[in-house]
Amino acid sequence: MKLALQILGVVVAVLLTGAMFGTAGWTRPPVRSEQTGFRGTGMVQVQNPRTLAAQIEANAAPPAQDPAPPGGEPATQTYQNVQVLTDLTTDQFNRVMASITEWVSPEQGCAYCHNVENMADDSVYAKTVARSMLRMVRHINADWKSHVGQTGVTCYTCHRGNPVPQAVWHDNPGPPHAQGFAARDGGQNHPSPEAGLTSLNYDPFKELLGDKDVDQNAVRVAATTALPTAPSKPLQTTERTYALMIHMSEGLGVNCTYCHNSRAFSSWEESTPKRVSAWHGIRMVRDINGNYITPLTPVLPEARLGPEGDPPKTNCTTCHQGLVKPLNGAAMLKDYPELAGTPKAAQ
Repeated sequence: MKLALQILGVVVAVLLTGAMFGTAGWTRPPVRSEQTGFRGTGMVQVQNPRTLAAQIEANAAPPAQDPAPPGGEPATQTYQNVQVLTDLTTDQFNRVMASITEWVSPEQGCAYCHNVENMADDSVYAKTVARSMLRMVRHINADWKSHVGQTGVTCYTCHRGNPVPQAVWHDNPGPPHAQGFAARDGGQNHPSPEAGLTSLNYDPFKELLGDKDVDQNAVRVAATTALPTAPSKPLQTTERTYALMIHMSEGLGVNCTYCHNSRAFSSWEESTPKRVSAWHGIRMVRDINGNYITPLTPVLPEARLGPEGDPPKTNCTTCHQGLVKPLNGAAMLKDYPELAGTPKAAQ
């Protein structure tokens, strides 16, 4: 009997260990660690080389379309109702249209955005959306070099062959809960994937990434006193910020020390240069959500809206998808100068 119980215990232990590796996010050795700061400061990045190899393979950029020949008739003279890419030649315009079909609607084809009986017609809602997204891409490439640098973005950076990017978010109304005073839980203790299944705020995005006003809801809440109670910086605000940081860490596949020195999270002097890029990235996401995506709400069909009636919006994972650099740093803008835009064209 004792032997049978011992065997049963071993079997249960093996099954539990397998479940932890499979569902709890654990990883088996060997793992790779890289020291990124001074010894003894904990500035180390830990990665699983097997997971990283799979991520790199899954995030490979597609081959670029052949470049358009120089010169030629302007697209505005060849086609009717060209509203955004007015500075392109016909060959450049056709190249961008073919690429968008590959990036966004490879199965649906041109008919996903166009009335193929009359390509100038604006009756298909996706065409209105595509115009706004083209303005957004040019705006990012021209005005957000502080985050995307010379690498730039294209439609593929987010869409990856899907009409709607797979990593998007909607305003989260939260789980069913009691009414009245009992409902005032500050968004806590409702574990959600967005917050790493922690007890932190289940929706870190609405307040911190959804507003185009970059001065509102600033992500600066590390208190210098115990148990902060000031109305502008309650503890719940801090927890929402930490939930967003968990999202950013998972979205880029890095530790907190990729940007911060964990000895003093709030200190810019002791942070890495990556924190500056992340600061600009947060404001870029707010900009595109507030100025380009949310205004499309009246255009989108109900099936595209979330439970609160809002459109699918972007966060860090939308582009990065588990890697420090989207598409493993592929220089998309170099291959598609038609999407570089200028500040004037991006308005």
